[in-house]
Amino acid sequence: MAEQTGRFDGIIEFVEAARLGSFTAAGNLLGVTNSAIGKSVTRLEARLGTKLLHRTTRKLTLTNEGEAYFESCLGIMDQLESVETSLATGRATPLGRVRLDLPAAFGRRHILPILNALSLQYARLDFSVNFSERTADIIAEGIDLAIRIGALGDHADLVAKRLGTQRLMICAAPSYLSRHGQPTELAELSRRDCFGGWRRNQRPGWLIKDAAGNTAFEEIRVRHEFSDGEAMVSAALAGCGLCQLPTWLIGDHLRSGSLVSVLESFSGAEMPIHALWPRSRYMQPKLRVVIDAVTKAALAANSGFDM
Repeated sequence: MAEQTGRFDGIIEFVEAARLGSFTAAGNLLGVTNSAIGKSVTRLEARLGTKLLHRTTRKLTLTNEGEAYFESCLGIMDQLESVETSLATGRATPLGRVRLDLPAAFGRRHILPILNALSLQYARLDFSVNFSERTADIIAEGIDLAIRIGALGDHADLVAKRLGTQRLMICAAPSYLSRHGQPTELAELSRRDCFGGWRRNQRPGWLIKDAAGNTAFEEIRVRHEFSDGEAMVSAALAGCGLCQLPTWLIGDHLRSGSLVSVLESFSGAEMPIHALWPRSRYMQPKLRVVIDAVTKAALAANSGFDM
């Protein structure tokens, strides 16, 4: 049993030293000397067979391996604290840090207000949020919850919950259409100024709904590429070309007339919206409360988040 307990020696000392950037500060916090903290971390490194901290006379910094280990330790400690609190109080209290990976425009518009409300409701619930169109590796990057738009691959180690569907429309500003005319057939998309998402080693194209109601891929001529939907809207409003965007992003502009729907018989292709999180036997209250709030917001809309 003593050997089993020894497996966890030095973790608290390492976490506090890494968090505070100093053996002395960690020692003051834990009530021991800075040399005792340093020795504990050194023994931990020896047991793991890797260097966790770069040591200088001025401060401590994490190595790449140390960064990964530090994030894992924080997650485990958050989970332990959450379980202990629920046992002590008889209820599950959301506390700790939730790491989220969100599509940029969608995350800012639909998810960020939910997180802000939860932050006001739960004083010990913290968030680290990344807004990006890059598909992050949820497990490898220590992400607690991600929102994905589009078809999902096979992820046996993840749980997926469908939140809704986004509907795509092709549109342009009246100023662009007055200069170049209304497109009337799909073949024109190979000659027009079109906006596309930032793609690497992929053919540029849009999802088109054909006469039978099926979704097909149509290649386009991409003049401008943007990694953010809001930037695409801005370029469209300026009259720079044609774009395909979800109705939740351009609905107000379509209603005001600042953008005009074109090729309507080919519009309406849909993409699913999912929440994904790592599969686990125990879901921490901090994650459960976020998933519940996001799900509730999706159900409050007519068809998920497609508003």
